[in-house]
Amino acid sequence: MAEGRTALVLGATGGIGGEIAARLLRRGWQVRALARDPAKAAGGRNGPQPAWIAGDAMDAAGVTRAAQGVDLIVHAVNPPGYRHWAQLVLPMLESSVQAAERSGARIFLPGTVYNYGPDAFPTLTEASPQHPLTRKGAIRVRMEEHLRQAADRGVRSLILRAGDFFGAHAGNSWFAQGLVKPGKPVAAISYPGRRGIGHQWAYLPDVAETAIRLIEQEDKLAPFERFHMKGHWDPDGTRMISAIHAAIGREVPVKRFPWWLVRLASPVVPLFREMDEMRYLWREGLFLDNRRLAAHLGSEPHTPFDIAVRTALAGLGCLPAAADLGLDADRNAVAGAGQ
Repeated sequence: MAEGRTALVLGATGGIGGEIAARLLRRGWQVRALARDPAKAAGGRNGPQPAWIAGDAMDAAGVTRAAQGVDLIVHAVNPPGYRHWAQLVLPMLESSVQAAERSGARIFLPGTVYNYGPDAFPTLTEASPQHPLTRKGAIRVRMEEHLRQAADRGVRSLILRAGDFFGAHAGNSWFAQGLVKPGKPVAAISYPGRRGIGHQWAYLPDVAETAIRLIEQEDKLAPFERFHMKGHWDPDGTRMISAIHAAIGREVPVKRFPWWLVRLASPVVPLFREMDEMRYLWREGLFLDNRRLAAHLGSEPHTPFDIAVRTALAGLGCLPAAADLGLDADRNAVAGAGQ
């Protein structure tokens, strides 16, 4: 437990930020959450609530005020709909860096595989070279380098890289925006990858649990830390499809994802432009090596795949109420040795 420790979460209305905030509260942390509209952010939420503070991640002075006295700043915020990503992401991160410099807090940043290029494929370690071919990947490299340089000034940070998120609250994800349609029973699966190409998935509660276990071992962390999660590996694309079929209790048609439509609409739809840029991640099997993480924690938090997929579908409103019986991701989560 962590009574007496305080965290500020930027992006608490999103998937990973919200999951980490909820778990920190359950573990005894005091949690503050920054939101442009606190009343809207708090509406419709069950369980303990963070202390919502009106503010914007672009306002460095406001973030610094909100971070006074905190031990941790969770930087899980992104521009909505990927609009103006290149112009906003780095200034947002700088707000957290300035706040951490004043408060002495450690920054946690959810990482991605975007910052790797083909020279690092297929197995990615924390030390793999970062030579991305995409605009978004280049920004990710700059974000990590910004944190590395900030460590020279005493700003501590932690980056946890994982595969594609999925979960009950991971609405902005390939699982929810590509494979299935939230709020509707699964009538078909639209799969973005090539037949026979592996893909790495990360169940959101497992990512949050892993992050918190690392954070709560502050005495074992270097000022600038990076770790990789294994998550769930689908060796050829069929494992995820089979898990969805098992969750809904029947087989449905599996269709090819309409990449042609994404490319056609990408000049006018920012989300489609970002999806098209990341298409290469579905054409090659990239694997995050978690051996350093497993050695550090002993094992990686790991919910059984079928339970994770079924819980995600239930949370997204893709299962009838009768099918959502006894599902509790926290209760069923296990720390899988050797994961």
